[in-house]
Amino acid sequence: MSALDLGHLALFLGLRVNELVVTRMTRAGFTNVRESHGYLIQHLIESERSITELARRMEVSQQAASKSVAELVRLGVLEESPNKDRRAKRIRLSAKGWKAVHASRKIRVGIHENLCRTVGERSVAHAKRTLITCLDQLGATSRIKGRRLRQPS
Repeated sequence: MSALDLGHLALFLGLRVNELVVTRMTRAGFTNVRESHGYLIQHLIESERSITELARRMEVSQQAASKSVAELVRLGVLEESPNKDRRAKRIRLSAKGWKAVHASRKIRVGIHENLCRTVGERSVAHAKRTLITCLDQLGATSRIKGRRLRQPS
């Protein structure tokens, strides 16, 4: 493990946390949850959006965004918002979608608190500062703050 660079270790930590979140979300009754859903949902937390806006923000085709939206509507996580212009559907989180967001955040807090207990709060705080500095140096912080990270392909 010590031969791995910081980028790989950070990636593997993130992947493992996401894996735990999905598993615990399923146990909490949010079946059919996939990690990829979060890449779309993150763009609807601040406000409802059109499929065109979602596609642009996610840097995917409108067809890809429409397909993902249709799946999440079918699962009850998203819903269409009434709109005067029927050609430009507005998409928003449903009540179930908001419950999923709150549940996933609670699960992430629990994982973080467990790491603080087992590794130590000072070590976790130091690791966070180091990763933030690295992300900033690599020009990623504005993309993260703007919820503009792309789903890995």
